[in-house]
Amino acid sequence: MSIWRERATTVWLALMVLTVVTTWGLSKDFFSPAVAVVGTFLIAGLKVRYVMLDFMELRHAPAASRIFFQVWIAAVVAIILGFWFLV
Repeated sequence: MSIWRERATTVWLALMVLTVVTTWGLSKDFFSPAVAVVGTFLIAGLKVRYVMLDFMELRHAPAASRIFFQVWIAAVVAIILGFWFLV
């Protein structure tokens, strides 16, 4: 099987693209600070989800474990954004 057809390669490329979006796309003055912060944290949560599912092999874990860790990611992002908007 070619390395380009492996899921890990596709996920790695997606992680690189998302890193470019947050590093250069959202850091410019094209967006308001609130949009940039929300976008950065949502993309970070998505990246953590990809890493947990594909590189920590939670994709094949029991459903309860997958749900717990995905809810944990959403909760952490929501808490951080909540604190950011409150202050």
